[in-house]
Amino acid sequence: MPFENPSYNLGELLGMVATGEVQLPDFQRPWKWDDERIASLLATVTMGYPLGVMMTLETGGSGARFKPRAIAGVSFEGEIEPEQLLMDGQQRMTSLYQALRSGRPVETLDARKKRVRRWYYINIEAAISPEGDREAAILSVPLDRIVRDDFGRGIVVDVSSEDRECSAGYFPLRFVFDIPATQKWMWRYATDPERQERWTAFTETVLENVKQYQVPVIKLMKSTPKEAVCTVFEKVNTGGVPLNVFELLTATYAGDREFFRTHEHDFQLVEHWDKVLEELAQHAVFTGSGPGERLASSDFLQTVCLIATYHRRRPRNGTDPFTAPVASCKRKDILELPLEEYLTWAPQVVEALHWTARFLASQGIFAYRDLPYRTQVVPLAAIRTLLGAGTDDPDALDKITRWYWCGVLGEQYSGALESRFPRDLEQVAAWVRGGREPESVTSATFRAARLDTLLSRNSAAYKGVYSLVLRQGCYDWTHIKDVVDATIFEEQQVDLVRIFPNAWCEKNRVPPNQKNSIVNKTPLTVHTARIIGNRSPAVYMRALETETGMPGNWLDDAVGTHLIDAGDLRAADFKKFYANRHRELVALIEDAMGRLTIPAETAPEDASDYQETE
Repeated sequence: MPFENPSYNLGELLGMVATGEVQLPDFQRPWKWDDERIASLLATVTMGYPLGVMMTLETGGSGARFKPRAIAGVSFEGEIEPEQLLMDGQQRMTSLYQALRSGRPVETLDARKKRVRRWYYINIEAAISPEGDREAAILSVPLDRIVRDDFGRGIVVDVSSEDRECSAGYFPLRFVFDIPATQKWMWRYATDPERQERWTAFTETVLENVKQYQVPVIKLMKSTPKEAVCTVFEKVNTGGVPLNVFELLTATYAGDREFFRTHEHDFQLVEHWDKVLEELAQHAVFTGSGPGERLASSDFLQTVCLIATYHRRRPRNGTDPFTAPVASCKRKDILELPLEEYLTWAPQVVEALHWTARFLASQGIFAYRDLPYRTQVVPLAAIRTLLGAGTDDPDALDKITRWYWCGVLGEQYSGALESRFPRDLEQVAAWVRGGREPESVTSATFRAARLDTLLSRNSAAYKGVYSLVLRQGCYDWTHIKDVVDATIFEEQQVDLVRIFPNAWCEKNRVPPNQKNSIVNKTPLTVHTARIIGNRSPAVYMRALETETGMPGNWLDDAVGTHLIDAGDLRAADFKKFYANRHRELVALIEDAMGRLTIPAETAPEDASDYQETE
């Protein structure tokens, strides 16, 4: 199977995408990268770091013929026969084309998986600073190019005109391959000697990196048979497992000769991690039943690294968490984590994870599949490690709990999180010690209309609302002796059940988003779910009374613990039920976050805006 290994200049390759010389085979899955991953990719390219090899197939052969389609965001008239089909690298190439070459806003997803349109900028001063964080220098802005806070009332960054871009020092990355536009922008920006010097440094350290960027490509020749192409495509997409930071650190520790000289035994990171997993397996929230459903080694390493770097750097860098956190858990920091520091802090992190599991259970989170954000375990365990038993103080626990729910319901913990982890660790710890509220709390918002769009476990907020109902103390409708706790949850097989069943909703033409919304679901045992079946609530309420021998008022009280008016069920009045429970859940969310939600009439939502499926 012959192939070539050319390298293409990025600008040249994006030009080939724009003209249709490079397209996708039609069987490729849709493009789906989110906003944070795009920003991270742009940071990589502006630093001149490698983004990995791409693979193409030369067209025109007699064997491997596939229907082509343009890369998302590319449009041209008529049908153009491509010269190459992009077999691997669609996500990266589409992101780069839309952000750097298309001249249009990028159609992507935010952290909540809501469809958004974004422009991308880079902060000149932050980008040229030797101490700067390049990912933090990349700015994603909405369609109107104004970043707002305080429910849209405050303006954080305004780059809605070229003058404002220049004044704020944010260069639009859509101009990077447009020489006339870049020159015009530069003349507006570099208006004094200091700015001229910055522009020169920016050109050398950022723009030239992008313009000279080389993309390595494995180019399969047109003579490659279709069977071989399919095999290669399958392997590059699903077959290989990349060398990750855990494996790299394992190799580093295995070669730590200084440690071996001063200790009677060697150290194997893999064996240590296996022991940690075995110890944590007692907590269902860290160990699920499906493949890959367990606390990740990267989570553990990030937690250890946060604590180690905090204690190592705090004496010389100060401790103001609202400027620049001293802790860090980036890949580079983990790979440079000394074995002695790992051995110092790892046992304390394990103890903190036991506390974290107990904390999550106290919040109504009993199983791995119901954990809103696995990633939020990292700062939570790090906070416990840093504060120790201080987290058990009632005031401290209240603050940590509020921060936790602001993260979940504010949907803050998806995507790239290397900058959020240290900020939350230090700001929450400072808050507990008497400081001001963390940014994750002050910036957290929840739109009341979001409840209508929470349709499945794909959303952290969906799991969060589910857990809040459990947290506030609810009874099953056939087992009302005790509230649903971790034991009942596991032994009685509790799961979410539609309050107005699917068949009833279909028959009565309930809108799909309301039928599938978390508003129409509640945690019940499998036994209760069988009684409910597809019956009308008016019918199954009577059936529940007959099955349990429970007086009607007792059943109504049990139903009420789920924030449901039993009268609405007995009347089978879906509209009234939905409005009443929606209001109750909003109040529950406001109590957890310690702040008011944004009213539905102020900020409407639509389920079609989110990439969620039932």
